[in-house]
Amino acid sequence: MQIHGLQKLTLLDFPEHLACTVFTGGCNFRCPFCQNGGLVLHPEEAPVIPEEEFFEFLEGRKGRLEGVAITGGEPTVQADLKAFIQRIKSMGYAVKLDSNGQNPAVLSELISEGLVDYIAMDIKNSRARYGETIGIPGFSTANVEKSVELIMGSGLPYEFRTTLCAELHDETSIREIGEWIKGCRAYFLQAYRDSEEILMPGVYHTPEKETIERFREILLPYIENVTIRGVD
Repeated sequence: MQIHGLQKLTLLDFPEHLACTVFTGGCNFRCPFCQNGGLVLHPEEAPVIPEEEFFEFLEGRKGRLEGVAITGGEPTVQADLKAFIQRIKSMGYAVKLDSNGQNPAVLSELISEGLVDYIAMDIKNSRARYGETIGIPGFSTANVEKSVELIMGSGLPYEFRTTLCAELHDETSIREIGEWIKGCRAYFLQAYRDSEEILMPGVYHTPEKETIERFREILLPYIENVTIRGVD
């Protein structure tokens, strides 16, 4: 398992859990607004934390930490993900997994074997604008749609979330997202923030606060629990 980063304590990444966050490298999308651009494009250049070093850390945090959040990059492209999670679970920790939903078979296996306790899946945009948003022209959303259906029917706590860019999201696309994931448990609207770590810094912009609030109003007839995250 390629571990390229470790946040030793987070109060935010794993709802209702005191957790740490593990960052994996590599991704099957190329979202130009990705906040971990280096892990996506050049994971081989990122520092590596040996797996045994990570598990020694977890051993020393027993009784203090409750869970591990696994993010990326895209964790499901890691061949050793299942074994990695099995070992975490064997130590008594809960697991939260972040995913873009492009590998529904991996998600299905993890869910069916009780290896994940919470899933956070990105909904990049409406299906019509997915390819544009993830940097893959002509992209088919079939696998992403399978993952949405799988997660909503899993019985697990989960959330869907969208990072909003002024150039990529408008009222039409937001309404189409609402129709797509209607009735979901929780949906978060996150404001894009530019930085040097972004895959394509300086290109995209944060929507106005009033625009994001309008997006939430559009979504409420479809989704009861819509929360704005990261907006002052």
